Amino acid sequence: MDTNISGLIGLLLLAFVIIILLVLFFTFVPVGLWVTAYFSGVQVGIGDLVGMRLRRVNPIHIVKPLIKATKAGLTINLNDLEAHYLAGGDINMVVDALIAAQRANIDLEFEQAAAIDLAGRDVFEAVKMSVNPKVIETPIVAAVAMNGIEVRAKAKVTVRANIERLVGGAGESTIIARVGEGIVTTVGSSATHSIVLENPDAISQTILRKGLDSGTAFEILSIDIADVDVGRNIGAKLQAEQAEADKRIAQAKAEERRAMAVAQEQENIAKTQEMRAKVVEAQSLIPQAIAEAFRTGKIGVMDYYNMQNIQADTKMRESLSEGESDTKTGEQ
Repeated sequence: MDTNISGLIGLLLLAFVIIILLVLFFTFVPVGLWVTAYFSGVQVGIGDLVGMRLRRVNPIHIVKPLIKATKAGLTINLNDLEAHYLAGGDINMVVDALIAAQRANIDLEFEQAAAIDLAGRDVFEAVKMSVNPKVIETPIVAAVAMNGIEVRAKAKVTVRANIERLVGGAGESTIIARVGEGIVTTVGSSATHSIVLENPDAISQTILRKGLDSGTAFEILSIDIADVDVGRNIGAKLQAEQAEADKRIAQAKAEERRAMAVAQEQENIAKTQEMRAKVVEAQSLIPQAIAEAFRTGKIGVMDYYNMQNIQADTKMRESLSEGESDTKTGEQ
């Protein structure tokens, strides 16, 4: 009895251990994924899947894109996919791009697509843009013609992705900047704004002749001027501003001259007051000189009276002459 119980317990323990081992095996070894790959025609060994687990790579992220590529008729090495995954690339994006390029008869190798993906560009979107060109609309660009009239233009640029220059090529912002430069150059070299309005395709021709797509990740197919408007009269505005500036300068110079004249006038008044003070000072010395002459005997009393009479006579004559002048003025 005890022997039978012990044997049963042993069998149960053995079965439990076997189940645990099987669970661990099927968890660590993706047998289901291997079966799917096998029936999809993808040659992937169990050892390869186990190696991915050991390298901390999720096998499903490698095998599923490989199955998709194989079904599309592409031949891609398993190690290349794993290396691209470990480098931080998007395998699904690369495989989708390769499939789209094959359908569109675009020559695109896996190494090139992987390099584009690792460079941070959307390689699948680039392939789609190579098949279906994209239209880039520039903002309104303002330029001034030689006659001073402002012209505001907006362009639509049709571009196609250049697969060969996706790595290291400039983006859309460079295209927009170069088109804006071409608009400014064309309008600025026109004698009048009416020439630009009459022939807006001259802007497109000038831009295309410059080869603005060089060094970019795109190939410019066409440039169409979507809108051309007349803006402000910049020349007249500049002339008005210049006239106002000249007026202010003239006013400043006139104010400077007026201030100098006022200062000169005040200086002359000060000099007059100074001279009057000297005269008063000189006149204050006359009584002292007369007193000194009396003490020294140089003049006598009669001389002094004669001098007083002369002064009185002189004052009377001056007053009479002033009265006659006033009378004549009144009569006139």
